[in-house]
Amino acid sequence: MNADGQDLRDWVGRRESAEDACDPRRVADMAATLDLPAAPREGDRLPPGWHWMFFNPMARASELGPDGHPRRGGFLPPVALPRRMWAGGRLSFPAPLQVGERLRRYSEILSVEPKSGRSGAMVFVTVRHRIFSGDALAVEEEHDIVYREAPAPGAAAPAPAAPPAAAAAAPWTGRVVPDPVMLFRYSALTANGHRIHYDHPYATGVEGYPGLVFHGPLTATLLMALAEKGLGRPLARFEFRNRGPLFDVAPFTLAAAPDGAGGALAWAIAPSGALATEAAAA
Repeated sequence: MNADGQDLRDWVGRRESAEDACDPRRVADMAATLDLPAAPREGDRLPPGWHWMFFNPMARASELGPDGHPRRGGFLPPVALPRRMWAGGRLSFPAPLQVGERLRRYSEILSVEPKSGRSGAMVFVTVRHRIFSGDALAVEEEHDIVYREAPAPGAAAPAPAAPPAAAAAAPWTGRVVPDPVMLFRYSALTANGHRIHYDHPYATGVEGYPGLVFHGPLTATLLMALAEKGLGRPLARFEFRNRGPLFDVAPFTLAAAPDGAGGALAWAIAPSGALATEAAAA
């Protein structure tokens, strides 16, 4: 139930559709944000994860909550818990998503699951997206969202997860130096108004984080690029789970390794050595 007594599970099965264009200018802006030497051109395949900058409506200023997100309700259920985070997802890429094509996305809420954990009440929402590039199905995705309570003042943070031993010996690695400009530009490209990503006084003073929060989907995008480079081919599937936050306070590490079955395992590791994201690519 939410604060108004509505059963949040009534949202299961809700659907919506949206259209957009894989505009070469926006693609070039993403390439610049990621500091790439060249951007995909019209007709080229869009790199995996870049689709997250499309289909993001810009809510009216009067419809925003104090955290910069649109107020709850509409397509997603009106969960009353204050913190909303990208928990992970599962993606497949049956056809290339091409720069310059018209795009269509069909979305459906698959599940709404209230739970309780060590940090208090939580609600997990899973949304399925199917994205068509022209007439071809290009991306199938299950997106996991978690809503949770704000931590109590003075409460101890959950113990961080440790990366597996394979991460330390991974042959494919990268170093990410996050900064406020990168996070602001990615927020702008994805129409993400959540203030934890660009408003330092809000992120630290209101939400209690040590710095700006690095975007979960951006971490996944960088891991997909690393896995593709290591495997030497486009990905067919990718799944990831965010295990802990990353911040703009210090560089962090990306690592990936062959999984012995033709795919790869990948990790994002916080400056403290804690596991931030774990992923598998095929």
